[in-house]
Amino acid sequence: MSKPKRSRKPNDPNKLAASIVNQVTNPHNGLLPKNPAAVALGRLGGLKGGHARAKRLTAAERSESAALAAKARWAKKRKPK
Repeated sequence: MSKPKRSRKPNDPNKLAASIVNQVTNPHNGLLPKNPAAVALGRLGGLKGGHARAKRLTAAERSESAALAAKARWAKKRKPK
């Protein structure tokens, strides 16, 4: 026998309503606020990454990477919806 499925919704309609209001009115939606120092550090690394990689690659490697990127972009546009 399989176990019955458990719902995360409260059985009491008042508790359900309170949880819905809490989800809608909570500015962080259950997420912790971000540390501004960590955000700045991550952005700094992201800004450096592409330029550092481009300096490291040879011209042939950059060309191959660009060709693969263009091929991927065109493949996305051709997919039927």
